[in-house]
Amino acid sequence: MRIGVLTGGGDVPGLNAAIRAVARRAFDYGWEVYGIEEGWRGLRDNIITKLERKDVSGILHRGGTILASSRTNLSKKPGDMEKAMEVAKRVGLDAIVAIGGDDTLGVCGDLTSRGLPAVGVPKTMDNDVPATDYCIGFDTAVNTVSDALDKLHSTAESHHRVIVVEVMGRDTGWVDIMGGLAGGADYIIMPERPTSIAEVCEHLKRRWASGKKFAIVIVAEAAKLAEVDASEEDAAKRKDDFGHVRLDMRGLGTTLAEEIEKRTGYETRCVVLGHLQRGGSPSPFDRILATRMGVRAVDLIKEGKFARMVAYQGGKITDVPLTEIAHKHKEVDKELVDLAGVFY
Repeated sequence: MRIGVLTGGGDVPGLNAAIRAVARRAFDYGWEVYGIEEGWRGLRDNIITKLERKDVSGILHRGGTILASSRTNLSKKPGDMEKAMEVAKRVGLDAIVAIGGDDTLGVCGDLTSRGLPAVGVPKTMDNDVPATDYCIGFDTAVNTVSDALDKLHSTAESHHRVIVVEVMGRDTGWVDIMGGLAGGADYIIMPERPTSIAEVCEHLKRRWASGKKFAIVIVAEAAKLAEVDASEEDAAKRKDDFGHVRLDMRGLGTTLAEEIEKRTGYETRCVVLGHLQRGGSPSPFDRILATRMGVRAVDLIKEGKFARMVAYQGGKITDVPLTEIAHKHKEVDKELVDLAGVFY
């Protein structure tokens, strides 16, 4: 048996732990493992290297991905799917483990429908892949955000400032709300709950009047604010290889900070956490999650169960059809949205 493994989309801590788990389980079965570099681009362009035990030794704790990644979507360009299928046949790959978010997993599903056996492993710090409670990389990102808010509280209080913290979140506010709750944010702005700059400012004025003359406002990069016309401002912005608008160029945190200072008179600063949320060593939870998911992915191949995604549900590792998660996003639970509202 000869299998390939790849990581697609944005990097997150825990990818190497998943690669290691896939390889080690496959080696236990006596299989060969090939690393497909740079995501789906590597399969299309035949950037593939055989992995040995030494290649996956000592990588459990490392951030990033030893296989590199890209946002290449084989479905976007005519002929790319056919090229990838031909390369897989030429190399002799019997199956592929694709570790990625919704776009990477979508391509995985498309390839299986064309006859290439594959399984998916959910990875995204956004945690927005349906049918799984957690995705690889999410827990580490939340820890990073929470730690940043802990540090920013002291400087905000010392200078009587408002600090706006912009975090990642393309379609949902999972990192925003979980990081904000854990870090004690004073106002959480997420895509699931549209608000306005005016509402945020009114909250801050009430806070100042109560004697609390500082605040931490956390905002997801894709949040909706009534005074900011996202459709117009995003239309001319650059897009990535998946076709998504580059939300980092939207500058929502900076816009919000400027408006808060203008409307309230309170000194306001903006901190954009950006790629810090993707960096560093994975948390213990992410290491274990990635290990469990990687092993299960190989077991699915051994059982002949393809076109499926490994999932974490209620503490158990299971699997679901890739069709169940295609072109869908898991929004933040209403219970969590309501919970956040208790504190602002």
